[in-house]
Amino acid sequence: MEVDDMKAKNSQRNDIIRKVFIYVLLVAFGIFMIYPLLWVFASSFKSNDEIFKSLSLIPKHIVTNSYFEGWKGTGQYSFGTFILNSITLVVPVVVFTAISSTIVAYGFARFEFPLKTILFTLMISTMMLPGTAVLIPRYMLFNCLGWINTYKPFIVPALFGTTPFFIFMMVQFLRGLPKELEESATIDGCNSFQILMKILIPLCKPAIISMCIFQFIWTWNDFFNPLIYINSVEKYTVSLGLNMTIDGTSVVNWNQIMAMTIISMIPSIIIFFSAQKYFVEGIATTGLKN
Repeated sequence: MEVDDMKAKNSQRNDIIRKVFIYVLLVAFGIFMIYPLLWVFASSFKSNDEIFKSLSLIPKHIVTNSYFEGWKGTGQYSFGTFILNSITLVVPVVVFTAISSTIVAYGFARFEFPLKTILFTLMISTMMLPGTAVLIPRYMLFNCLGWINTYKPFIVPALFGTTPFFIFMMVQFLRGLPKELEESATIDGCNSFQILMKILIPLCKPAIISMCIFQFIWTWNDFFNPLIYINSVEKYTVSLGLNMTIDGTSVVNWNQIMAMTIISMIPSIIIFFSAQKYFVEGIATTGLKN
């Protein structure tokens, strides 16, 4: 009996030690991952001389006007103009991507048509194609259409389901839904569009929200494509505005840049945490079959 008690105590002690080790490791890894963000936030209250001389998160001399001065921007455009431009660009792209990707995925997941497998394979294969490989043809096409220095190179392609990753994700989610629901709706007299709108889209809400979060963050943070297609400062997005702040002044006020970086991250952080429940559910259930 005493031997069994000793084994139980040793096993319990080992479990506690293992859990403590795992928690300490996770906390250390979490601090390691979040430290750059904390450093950026702390640097927004430091002077230029102090930012790159110390890794400490506590500023020796607190600078209080970095957010106010940074919001003024450079030249005649404030940072608020860049945020509004980003919203004007991102919202249509997210909405149209969600609509078009869902419709295309519905077609691949539920309908049979000639060359379906070949077309689906070609669509998936485009995920392996680097964006730089089609950059010049796309630029030439958009230039011929007169879309350069507008948001059309971003918005119009989103109308036609040009993001294979989201289509693939939605196809996998739709395949995991029972077909009996659609068969019952068909018996009740619903057509394909009504089945999509009334049956499938409510069930696909976690996947659709996950798609919107991904697309919002990717488009909001995109720097390269706006740099190629947008020329005038009045249409610059947040990423281009931050870059202009660095290039447009002889003396770079890094605390102001850090302050505007923090502000530019706020929309993505708010959207992610406000929809975190659906995001986790959508990612966890994509590809599962009943």
